[in-house]
Amino acid sequence: MSADGEQRAGLLYGIGAYGMWGLVPLFWPLLKPAGATEILAHRMTWSLVVVALALLALKRWQWIRELLRDRRKLGFVSVAAVVISVNWGVFIWAVNADRVVEASLGYFINPLVTIAMGVLLLKEQLRPVQWAAVGIGAAAVLVLAIGYGQPPWVSLVLAFSFAIYGLAKKKINIGGLESLAAETAILFVPALGYLIWLATQGGLAFGHEGTGHALLLAATGLVTAVPLICFGAAAIRVPLSTLGMLQYLGPIIQFLLGVLYFRESMPAERWAGFTLVWLALTVLTWDALRTARRTRARAEQLRRTEEQRTGAQPAGAVLTATAAAAAAATDPPNGAAAAAGAANPPRTGSTA
Repeated sequence: MSADGEQRAGLLYGIGAYGMWGLVPLFWPLLKPAGATEILAHRMTWSLVVVALALLALKRWQWIRELLRDRRKLGFVSVAAVVISVNWGVFIWAVNADRVVEASLGYFINPLVTIAMGVLLLKEQLRPVQWAAVGIGAAAVLVLAIGYGQPPWVSLVLAFSFAIYGLAKKKINIGGLESLAAETAILFVPALGYLIWLATQGGLAFGHEGTGHALLLAATGLVTAVPLICFGAAAIRVPLSTLGMLQYLGPIIQFLLGVLYFRESMPAERWAGFTLVWLALTVLTWDALRTARRTRARAEQLRRTEEQRTGAQPAGAVLTATAAAAAAATDPPNGAAAAAGAANPPRTGSTA
């Protein structure tokens, strides 16, 4: 396939991945009367089954021994497993409690939270435009808190848990399928233990609501793994900056579902808060794209200067300049803009 064909395919894979994550609120209500905790336990259990089968088919097992030898990575995998279980559980609960709009807000403000964590934990330096965006985002949360009569805790839990998850994933630095396999392996025993305990208490929905319902609960593994596989296919075909732009597709679809399909209320103060969040994201995205263009222009200028100096076009110089431009486009200075949509989405990409 040509380079253009590969990019088109990658773009379709990316749209498919984020589109599925955006549409997933339509799936969780189908699993009632199972509660959010039971659904979460099934998702942990069946995800491991699906991912293990995928790894078996791909014969990708070498990473396990290396991971088990690295206690530091195992620690980060454990942190990632805990925070993604919190993220999944709160999202499932929010959808089934008719709070889809509030859940979508969590993924809109996630880039802002990631930037704030970069400043507080990693001592990153922000450009003035980025500080302005963070300030606008903080004002949005304040407006929403006043409108709700309390902080939008669902949104904040989703945003902070996913930001911590992304930070842990960067420290792990292994493939998406492998990482999800490691995380669900850690979660498998407590999840299965909870399901067994729930069965002994007579509260297990699985197997008591018909075959179709049981199959839907088992399908939670596919709902987790299929978008991840599409995301992985996209990540190797298109620039991460493109994936970063696509990451907003998920919460946009969720927001539209909440307003148009689930008919959730949108009073004026909520519209005001969302408008401020969207303004902050627009500012961040504009700044990140501007920085990427400038960096690519500098790389191209360096390449031309090198050609003029040597009177030739060394392959190494061209490759170095091209690589520098690509790296700059996906990881702008200070790393903070990357989390703002220009983008290094966590390798699993899972937002739901």
